[in-house]
Amino acid sequence: MKSLAAIHTQNDPPVEGDYTDEDGLLHCGKCGGKKRSRIEVSGEEIIVPVPCECRLRKIEDEKKQTAATLAAMRSTELRRLSLMDSTLAAVKFSGADQSGDNASSIAKCRRYAEKFAQMRRDKRGLLLFGGVGTGKTYTAACIANELLAQGIPVVMTSLVKLIDGGTDELCSRMAAIDLLILDDLGAERSTDYALEQIYNIVDSRYRVGLPAIYTTNLTLEELKHPSDLRYARIYDRILERCFPVEFRGNSRRKAGAWQGFEDMQALLGGDDND
Repeated sequence: MKSLAAIHTQNDPPVEGDYTDEDGLLHCGKCGGKKRSRIEVSGEEIIVPVPCECRLRKIEDEKKQTAATLAAMRSTELRRLSLMDSTLAAVKFSGADQSGDNASSIAKCRRYAEKFAQMRRDKRGLLLFGGVGTGKTYTAACIANELLAQGIPVVMTSLVKLIDGGTDELCSRMAAIDLLILDDLGAERSTDYALEQIYNIVDSRYRVGLPAIYTTNLTLEELKHPSDLRYARIYDRILERCFPVEFRGNSRRKAGAWQGFEDMQALLGGDDND
């Protein structure tokens, strides 16, 4: 049977350049550090391998590489679970128009992302409201992407998608995720089932004390005094925890569409009434 010392030596054999000192201990030929040390086990002195500086650096590099690989895998999984549309998966605050009507609103949202740890502790979310195409969804996605890049779990989806295709497992996950972003509040069908689903999600976030961000085309007045009283308890919960941020201006989507038509007109030629 092999001795413990022989097993250790076999597991960490000398390499070219290594040398033995006058005490019979192996040293690294690169850094000069000891690769063997004497210890006493059950009254028997044995020589065991120890990491030299080269080996310690290699171990540290391997740890960093493993951590980076795990972080990349986690980021990929978080993005898969985030439910975000592919068109929004790469948007950033740096690409947002911060010179127009909504510069102040975008700045507030950026600061929310920067201070998310405190916002989470304080159980505070955002309510992004305003007209169609004013940048609410884009800005909410910027928040999501910034936090996802930091490894913070975020789910962003529309209420319409959630109600039409959501599962019990998904709804359960939404109750525990660090940040939930629900797009297009008020665009869902006003059925009893839909309202109950919305209330359950909003209420579950409220009860566990986790923040949420909601976007809506409704006005603040419509949220405070809904014409359909069935929405009152939902909106009350949201307004209690979510700071309102208004988005103004003309629809950017409509402006982009008209620009696209003008570009086509230039390519196709002729009068548009021909």
